[in-house]
Amino acid sequence: MPVQRVTLITLGVADLEAAQAFYERLGWQPAQAEEGVVFFQMNGLVLALFGRADLAADQKRPLAELGTGAVTLAQNFETKQQVDAAYATALAAGARALKAPEEVFWGGYSGYWADPDGHVWEVAMNPFWPLAKDGGLTLPSAG
Repeated sequence: MPVQRVTLITLGVADLEAAQAFYERLGWQPAQAEEGVVFFQMNGLVLALFGRADLAADQKRPLAELGTGAVTLAQNFETKQQVDAAYATALAAGARALKAPEEVFWGGYSGYWADPDGHVWEVAMNPFWPLAKDGGLTLPSAG
């Protein structure tokens, strides 16, 4: 069984309907929706939106204040123009601008936005990481 893998990422949200509507404005389509949770099929994994209170209860931490933590989700693109377009789409959908896309010290191009619940997303172009046709990323061999 592969150990280094992620199959599901769950974001705790304050208002499930509002969060779902935001991600749909990005152009994402839910694959499934059940009572209190919405699932978006990604390439190789699933992103779920789950009400924060329900998520805390599911974790057996009903009194916990669940925050967004120090986590950044990222989408890589092939061109700077695609990064700019994704960033503009997010802002038009209601995201909060954190850092407009710009050239970065490591040789790429990236920017950051936050969804209405404060979950941070990076949009980036890394010239050293070629993407598969489906947008998937496999790190090139070192050396």
